[in-house]
Amino acid sequence: MHTRKLGNSGLEVSALGFGCMGLSFAYGPATERAQAVEVIRKAYEHGATFFDTAEAYGPFVNEEVLGEAVAGFRDQVVIATKFGFRDGDPQAGLDSRPARIREVAEAALKRLKTDRIDLFYQHRVDPEVPIEDVAGTVRDLIWEGKVKHFGLSEAGAPTIRRAHAVQPVAALQSEYSLWWREPEQEILPTLEELGIGFVSFSPLGKGFLTGAIDENTAFDSTDFRNTVPRFEAEARKANRALVDLLAPIAARKGVTQAQVALAWLLAQKPWIVPIPGTTKLHRLTENFGAEEVALSADDLRDIADAVSKVTVQGERYSPARQKFISR
Repeated sequence: MHTRKLGNSGLEVSALGFGCMGLSFAYGPATERAQAVEVIRKAYEHGATFFDTAEAYGPFVNEEVLGEAVAGFRDQVVIATKFGFRDGDPQAGLDSRPARIREVAEAALKRLKTDRIDLFYQHRVDPEVPIEDVAGTVRDLIWEGKVKHFGLSEAGAPTIRRAHAVQPVAALQSEYSLWWREPEQEILPTLEELGIGFVSFSPLGKGFLTGAIDENTAFDSTDFRNTVPRFEAEARKANRALVDLLAPIAARKGVTQAQVALAWLLAQKPWIVPIPGTTKLHRLTENFGAEEVALSADDLRDIADAVSKVTVQGERYSPARQKFISR
């Protein structure tokens, strides 16, 4: 797989990374540990060198699984993890106090079985802690050799600028896909100006852009998509139009809708790195195959024309989760 550099940081990763969250969090029951380890190792065999996790995924177990999976090739991969939730629990609220950031770093190093965190994100902006204090704490961890690069997640442009002034931000991680394009308005121009990379989570719209989900799809009772307005049955029925419009474009290219969606992201900027996740090996092969899909100017224009015809229905988060999004 080709590689990309996240902005001006010098951090080089595979063009498509692997998001580990769904192996143990948010999308129903956790994947059996041995199977999760196998999926991560298969991702590496496909060329992925960029793996995304967090203490909050599980919590804690996701980092342990990733640490076990990559132990044999740790020096060949880039590990990103996160701090920012109280006791590692997203339901418990935010906590980016400097002492807590240090606690998370030390615990993550042990769970990941490593001596450094390649990319350490603030999971969500904590309004109770000045971002300068957060950036300064990560800067100190970098000086100590425990962290290599600093990242933010779902932060707004003003916060990015303030943090970057204290410790250069290597990457911002936020949702970005064909059905959530808000970052194009202010975030992407800010990142380009400052030389910061962009890591796109949910690049397949939490699975919707694969075409495998419609209004009749039933999710596990523990799947968080049950709480997402965009995944209510009527919204799914309306939003299916977006996936259907991608079908003829995919057919013309001899690829899947999911591959079109990922290739579209890769075509936006050379410093954008999507991190699709999956628990299924055949989806892993499909996702990473998107890196070989070349979209011409005509293809990109056709995609733009198609998506402009659809107004996506429903908010992307429930009100309870939306409160953690900083603007």
